[in-house]
Amino acid sequence: MNYPVWYLPEIGGGLLIALIAVLHVFVSHFAVGGGLYLIYAEKKGLREHNDGILAFTKRHARFFLLLTLVFGSITGVGIWFIIALVNPAATSLLIHIFVFGWAVEWVFFLVEIVAAFVYFYMFGKMNPATHLKVGWVYFISAWMSLFLINGIIGFMLTPGSWLENGNFWNGFFNPSFWPSLGLRTFIALMLAGVYGYLTASFCQQREVRLTMTRFSGKWALGALVAALPFAWWYVVVLPEPAQKLVFGTSPTIAAAAQWGAVGAVALLVITLVAGIVRPALNLRSVAALAMVCGLITIGSFEWIREAARRPYAINEVIYSNMIKKEELERITEQGYLQTAVWVEDRQLTDQSRPTAGEELFIQQCYACHTAGGWNNDLKAQTARMSYPAMSSYIKRIHEVRYFMPPFAGTDAEADALAAYLVGSWHGKEEAPAGTENAGEQLFDAQCAACHAPEDLTESLGGLPTGEIVDLLGRLDEISTEMEPFSGSGSEAVALAAFLRVPSGGEEAVAPATPDGEMLFADNCAVCHAPEDVAAVLESWERGAVRAALDDLQAISEEMPPYDGTADEKDALTDYLIDLGRNP
Repeated sequence: MNYPVWYLPEIGGGLLIALIAVLHVFVSHFAVGGGLYLIYAEKKGLREHNDGILAFTKRHARFFLLLTLVFGSITGVGIWFIIALVNPAATSLLIHIFVFGWAVEWVFFLVEIVAAFVYFYMFGKMNPATHLKVGWVYFISAWMSLFLINGIIGFMLTPGSWLENGNFWNGFFNPSFWPSLGLRTFIALMLAGVYGYLTASFCQQREVRLTMTRFSGKWALGALVAALPFAWWYVVVLPEPAQKLVFGTSPTIAAAAQWGAVGAVALLVITLVAGIVRPALNLRSVAALAMVCGLITIGSFEWIREAARRPYAINEVIYSNMIKKEELERITEQGYLQTAVWVEDRQLTDQSRPTAGEELFIQQCYACHTAGGWNNDLKAQTARMSYPAMSSYIKRIHEVRYFMPPFAGTDAEADALAAYLVGSWHGKEEAPAGTENAGEQLFDAQCAACHAPEDLTESLGGLPTGEIVDLLGRLDEISTEMEPFSGSGSEAVALAAFLRVPSGGEEAVAPATPDGEMLFADNCAVCHAPEDVAAVLESWERGAVRAALDDLQAISEEMPPYDGTADEKDALTDYLIDLGRNP
């Protein structure tokens, strides 16, 4: 909120970050593992006095140099550029918290660059033992860069005790540091084998191609297997909300995990069969497929790691829309438009409402959603929602979907955002809350964020109201993503009546009249037995009972006010009068 937003409605900044980051990570991890691969490939050639293997290693070093120091450096700068544009607030926090760590990493990166150039250009021109030492200098520097960046990236998801004391080392050696470091190290070694496998497929000497294919296959397969326990350890140390997202609460994370598993299994098969058992099968097309599988594997890990932080950019510190958690209450009380720096409309009026709604979308939703774009299109997701449903959903969005940040602003601002989303985007009128029947209001408030009425009425077609009420009480058994309906018994009946479609395709029946007995069970029975109430109300007139429901605390300060609707109070009154007359 203290920075302007780089608004690309049809693309979205998140997609750009993902594309650049995954490509960079795919190359930067090769830059780490590839250094060790070169050392052992060269040692193999020297030990076996095989000029063909040494020539292969030099060619691979040239490919390594061009890819990691040119493309890798460009994408590395690209990441800094894109995150500074998309989420400058979180980027600034990371720089300020870990400025010493970044400085040290840049020193190691400089050593890494110098060592890489010396290693390649002095290949065959330097004493082999000294040349290998240069290779070790490169690898250690590259791994130390990984070591340092791993701590900072891990902090974003698992800040640990830094949240309490702000200590640099507690933030750096955070709960996910060691499992993440082990996982990334072995992923880097795995990718080194995959890249070596690709280089081997271009080798013209059959004997060298077979030898280095098998060498690369063993390298990749061993590292892949070694990475698995670290992957499990990494998941185990995640915060509970992140674990829930990883294990199925988020469909996008579940899909990414499935793709990652497919990529890893396919890579395992390729390296085992076409790398170790039958190296002659290492055709260029097979090697390219192995590269794709490696990209999918590490890409899914990065996607899961990024998505598991939601709704935060830095867990428990700053939300993905650049609002700090500690400032949320103040912003909600004072209003977002009043407190944000980069907005034009600070007052909500009839004239400014449409543009204010758009500004609220850009400031609070665009970080994750596009407007008619390629990724996470909010226009498509809101097409079937009414104004009351959207307004209700925005005001409790974090409660309904934990992985979305809470709306930061007043109720009036939430209404303005809802009006923009359903009015400006979809041309729907702002029907005021209360113009729908009770069941429809409940549907808008409880269900419309994820479901359209026609979808549910189709799936519930012909079920009796009582059976639908029963289903509403155990929604978590139907799907772990849903919670049981928490309304009163009469509200459950009204919602069920709205959803119910009788056999034969007739229109849904009107909501049922509130049930007094059910209202008593929901609101009174926890403290009062029916027979006790009957004895007290035996001589009461209906008007007195009805008036008492409007002011229960006048009877006893221990009783909370009854906040039912007028119809519900009438129904409860009738039930209580009947109790008094017919105990």
